[in-house]
Amino acid sequence: MNGTRIVAALLCTLLLAGCAGMQSDPSAEARQALAPSGKLRVALLDVNAVHVVKDAASGEMRGVAHDLGKALAARLGVPFQPLIYPTIAGMLQAGKAAEWDVAFVGVTQERRSFLDFTANHLEVEYGYLVPLGSKISDIGEIDRAGMRLAVVEKGSPDFFLTRALKSATLVRTAAIRGALDLLGTGKADAVAGLKPNMYAVSAKLPGSRVLEGRPGSEGAALAMPKHRNPAALAYARRFIEEAKAGGLVKQAIERAGLRGAVVAPHE
Repeated sequence: MNGTRIVAALLCTLLLAGCAGMQSDPSAEARQALAPSGKLRVALLDVNAVHVVKDAASGEMRGVAHDLGKALAARLGVPFQPLIYPTIAGMLQAGKAAEWDVAFVGVTQERRSFLDFTANHLEVEYGYLVPLGSKISDIGEIDRAGMRLAVVEKGSPDFFLTRALKSATLVRTAAIRGALDLLGTGKADAVAGLKPNMYAVSAKLPGSRVLEGRPGSEGAALAMPKHRNPAALAYARRFIEEAKAGGLVKQAIERAGLRGAVVAPHE
């Protein structure tokens, strides 16, 4: 086992130990409300460092949402069932149909219309990625006439930038791969997204850069479809606060190697 795998294994062990060390056991009512099928169905967004990524060598999955979902399932004493979606729009639509039990997503007013949220577990910066050879050196150069900014449609950066930008043009795509295609073919000048994802993408695009600074940020929280038994949300709120206080969220961030994200304040 190489050094990287040893570190990953140790961090995974710490995550499970942190879960076991939490004191708030669920009631039978909370367990049934959170996992009515007998499994905890956790919605995850594919190739998203905040949600889940797969190690190319080992095939191991990691990510803050993945690790917290797995820990919550362990707390409930039910199997963990990850449901991976290729687009945020598809994941949210599935949430409207109650096809999953919990997700860990950015909090917006539009999403509050069909999802219930705990307090935030993460604070995540937005960021901009520019390609090799770009003359853009500062985030202040982004919002200018003629600037084309690729962004994933219906993601929280899309909602934020739609309000915030005055002159630049947003070019929307269904998933991050489409945004990168626009960048690679010269049909976009930059890509906007969650900064942890921008750093992850930049590592695979030689010469690309994540600009210093941030245009904004979002809080990410545990979400569940509305109209569940109130015991589900009450227990989820306790779980998130204990996960922050007990170091579980911090360990998940470190295991995923996230940059541009920190543990949200306790409430």
